[in-house]
Amino acid sequence: MKIFLTGVCCLVLAVMLYVTISASLHQDIFSATRQLWPNPWFRATLADAYCGFLFFWLWVAWREQSVAKSILWFVLIMTLGNISMAGYLLVQLRHIRSEENLDRLFSRKVSP
Repeated sequence: MKIFLTGVCCLVLAVMLYVTISASLHQDIFSATRQLWPNPWFRATLADAYCGFLFFWLWVAWREQSVAKSILWFVLIMTLGNISMAGYLLVQLRHIRSEENLDRLFSRKVSP
């Protein structure tokens, strides 16, 4: 399961980097937002994405137990979205040995 989750995270990271870089080379985010903001589906999709980012960050903040790390991950998740979410999971998966159960991934971190 660790290998599967790592693969999914790498795929998401690669896809998001590709589409973000491609979009950035085509049009900057500020002019795109001005153009798209009047569309209600754009606003609905954006709100949906940021609500998902907030839920993911709540889990990260619960796991980390450090205010500084929680704030850092909040900024990263809210600015980079799924890129930073995939990165967070890859970092966490790296700390789990292959023979180890994934319960550790879904439990609160214990301070050393």
